[in-house]
Amino acid sequence: MAARAFFTEHRRLSLALCSVLFLIASWELVLTYLFPVDPFFFTKPSLIGAAFKEQIQGSKLWHDLAVSSQAFLWGFSFAVIVGIPLGLVMGWRRRVEYSLDPFLTALYASPLVALAPLFIIVFGVGVLGKAALVFLLAVFPFIFNTFAGVKSTDALLINVIRSFGGSEKDLYLKVILPSTMPYIIAGARLAIGRGLVGIIVGEFYAASEGIGFAISQAGDTYRLPDMFVGIIILSLIAIILTELMRRLELTVAPWRAGDEVR
Repeated sequence: MAARAFFTEHRRLSLALCSVLFLIASWELVLTYLFPVDPFFFTKPSLIGAAFKEQIQGSKLWHDLAVSSQAFLWGFSFAVIVGIPLGLVMGWRRRVEYSLDPFLTALYASPLVALAPLFIIVFGVGVLGKAALVFLLAVFPFIFNTFAGVKSTDALLINVIRSFGGSEKDLYLKVILPSTMPYIIAGARLAIGRGLVGIIVGEFYAASEGIGFAISQAGDTYRLPDMFVGIIILSLIAIILTELMRRLELTVAPWRAGDEVR
């Protein structure tokens, strides 16, 4: 009964853990008993677990994570600072929308990752170059989601503010921004994944440290367990950050909590 009560209360977490454990067990059993594969060409969870234990006990992994985190935080922070105000203005001012929307849409649809070598040349191989690439990839979800949120703002609320003599500042702070917050947080969830891709790509092209460089180096030297350790750590970071954004979304938009029971 206790196990059933825990599953009911934490159904999301329980189902996620069950699916992950099933995948790991299937992966291990298939490569160990059904289709044994030379570890040089492919790896399995037991070898990855051993490599993971070895790496977390050392200092290099933590140093690489610190280096990559610094660039990610800088790039992501500037994406928030630039993307949200730009999306608000585009959504509220039609002239700004008509001026910027074609350009931003074309840029968003282009293969931005291909610009990584250019960014490395312009900004260098240090934190600035990687942060610039993270910014480029992460800023668009903030712009377009904020823009969509402004467009979906209830016109009745806007008219109420205006009828009581509210200023443009009142419209932004009391109506537009609160109603747009769920869209902004949803954009943040998308931007997290894109920002992590920016870190990896930047460190693939030109870096001597960082988690992306560690993954690339392990792959080039056929240390597949070490390579998968880096990939799994990035995946865990993405899951944790996305879950934090999901909980923040439920805080600022509590009416969405109904989705959790389905």
